[in-house]
Amino acid sequence: MHIRRHTRTLLAGLAATAVLAGTAGTAAADAGTPSAAPAGDGAKALCKRVPKIDRRIERALRRLDAKAGTRGSVARLRKRVDNAKKAGHTEIATYLQNRLTTRESLRTDLRQRQKDLTAVKTWCQDHDGGKAAS
Repeated sequence: MHIRRHTRTLLAGLAATAVLAGTAGTAAADAGTPSAAPAGDGAKALCKRVPKIDRRIERALRRLDAKAGTRGSVARLRKRVDNAKKAGHTEIATYLQNRLTTRESLRTDLRQRQKDLTAVKTWCQDHDGGKAAS
């Protein structure tokens, strides 16, 4: 009886291994097939999304530039860093300072994206919303 159970377990394990090996071989074959390259630069789709992207960037900048009473603002986080330093919580202050540095760099990045998006908006107007792009 013990030998039969051992044989069944061995056969089940071999069958599972064969199935997995077949699946891995298929996946490897699929990975070797080149995928279709993009046909264009997506100008038409980007031109269509410009107003929505602009609103999103503007909303994020409004929040970041808000006063200390607004959650997510740079001023609020700066105040929290100051409070942690005053309380002598150096680990908390360091953590919050790193978040503040990241948030300030985000504000800089968003301002740059806003400038870039203005250029894209002008391009889209000059090229019929990306339809006339060649």
